[in-house]
Formats: sequence, C-alpha cells, structure tokens
Amino acid sequence: QVQLVESGGGLVQAGSTVRLSCAAPGFAFSNYAGGWFRQRPGEEREFVGAISKSSSNSALADSVEGRFTITRDNAKNTLYLEMNHLKPEDTAVYYCAAARSASSRWWTSSPSAYAYWGQGTQVTVSS
Repeated sequence: QVQLVESGGGLVQAGSTVRLSCAAPGFAFSNYAGGWFRQRPGEEREFVGAISKSSSNSALADSVEGRFTITRDNAKNTLYLEMNHLKPEDTAVYYCAAARSASSRWWTSSPSAYAYWGQGTQVTVSS
C-alpha cells in the first residue's frame, strides 16, 4: 500500500515561511508527477502546484504564484512545497499527491488524475 506522509504544517504568523514535505518511503516516486492541493473548511479541494517527475516542468496556481515554490528530490522520494509571505487566506489543510506519468515533462492540476494522496497537514496563518 502506497503511503504519502506530509509534514511541516503548523500555526504561523502572516508573512512567515513554511516548508511542507511529502515523503514516500519505499515508493518509486520518480515515476510519478507530484502535486499539492489544499482545502479550506466548507470548500472544494483546490490545486496549489504540480511538478513533473523529472522536475523539468512545474506550475503554481495564480493565487500562490511568486510566493510558493514546488520542488522534489527523487533520491529522497520527497516532494516539497515552500510557502513564503504567507497570508491568512492560505490557511487550509494541505495535501500532497502522486500521479503515474509516462512523460518526464507531464504534470496536471486535476485531482482525479492523482492515484495516491497523503493524509493532509494543517497550515494556519494568523493575522
């Protein structure tokens, strides 16, 4: 059973920096595109960012572009999301996900394409 484990969330002040990690021990993460999503209470899960399996292509949602960075280290089977200049509206549960990919450049913002998900980590940004 594939297990993705997020870490790094918590309570921070607006303007802070937080780095989330998503570990996939024993999982061939290098064969999968990686994605980050978030969900606020009462809202749909929304796309935050994605990165291809080779790291050659990546994308971020407009709401976080310029503040967040998505990276990965395939040798460590780990996906990262660095979040800078955090705002109260970034408060949400953040989820990482993996989508099987044949192409080294492919990524997707569609949650339905991701077969594996982490349990989520809460990020709360106070004003």
